[in-house]
Amino acid sequence: MTSRLERTAILAVVAFVLTLLQAPAQAVTPLTVAQAIATQNGSTQTVRGYVVGQPTATSTVVTSGFPNDYALAIADTATETATSKMLYVQIPSAFRAQWGLRTNPSLMGDQIDVTGALSAYFSHPGMTGTSAFALTGGGGGGTEPPPGGTSPWDSTYYAPAMGQSGAQLKSTLHGIIDGHTMLSYTTVWTALKDTDEDPNNANNVIELYTGRSIAETSNGGNTGQWNREHVWAQSRGGFDTSAGPGTDLHHIRPEDVTVNSIRGNKDFDNGGTAVSGCTDCWTDADSFEPRDAVKGDVARMLLYMAVRYEGGDGWNNLEMSSTVGTSSTLLGDLETLLAWNAADPVSAFEMRRNDRIHSAWQGNRNPFIDHPEWADAIW
Repeated sequence: MTSRLERTAILAVVAFVLTLLQAPAQAVTPLTVAQAIATQNGSTQTVRGYVVGQPTATSTVVTSGFPNDYALAIADTATETATSKMLYVQIPSAFRAQWGLRTNPSLMGDQIDVTGALSAYFSHPGMTGTSAFALTGGGGGGTEPPPGGTSPWDSTYYAPAMGQSGAQLKSTLHGIIDGHTMLSYTTVWTALKDTDEDPNNANNVIELYTGRSIAETSNGGNTGQWNREHVWAQSRGGFDTSAGPGTDLHHIRPEDVTVNSIRGNKDFDNGGTAVSGCTDCWTDADSFEPRDAVKGDVARMLLYMAVRYEGGDGWNNLEMSSTVGTSSTLLGDLETLLAWNAADPVSAFEMRRNDRIHSAWQGNRNPFIDHPEWADAIW
């Protein structure tokens, strides 16, 4: 027989257990990617990171042209390119339709939480047996666009576009920036000496990719000089250097002759081998990666071109591409460029350039310099 004292003790234990069961669950703070890489012990954990590509080998992560939906790589920053700082996440079959990058390339740049076993994948720090995926609301593609900023031009120049998004915003912005003053290709030389003037030396210009300050008079086609770089390559837009897209200052910048030649007509993407004479520039067979300080500049120039030239004024309809390649009218990689736009804020140099093109040369502005958030609102 159970004594009264024993019954009292049992009831106290039961009451304590019920209290624990009824207590609200405490939120578990996800691990960072760096922590997950350092904790490859097979334990089941939730990790938070940005989608930065798809692993295809131990030291290879692709950021476009995804071959399948079987895996993704996450990192602590959306612009990470070092595979040593990435966690390779296995995507089980039940999750591939929603979380695989071949089917959902817009996930690039999104911040997500993943839950699974911290163990090697592709012979690299990873997560296997993944049991849960969730968007956190951070990042770029696939989530709501960031809140709009303000510009001195909102109540005048951009008034028709305020509050819009998607295709409607793109169409309205085209109508605003269309019909600008066309320059001759010769005049572009003179204009660049103004728009790209070195703020510390009025006799020099700043080269886009190298960042080098060079005498404005040292322009031409010889090694060591600067020439006119079409950020949207002529052969990828089907235009020449007659007045039109081939002379549009919003995408033409001074650049070292040799580096300009190396870039050629390649798309823009992360990775490759180092470019001689251009610190922090990288290239491979079909893409070029500029230094971090101007990645946003490059993205915003290309997005401008895709909105300005819609095929209705005698030139091709220029559009962005989610892959790299050799299309005559598409240029990419869109997801990479959107990430660059988010990671590299508009600089004072870039804003002054926009102001000079508007006030002194073409009479139109690049909307993505005034409102970088409009990139995600459209794409």
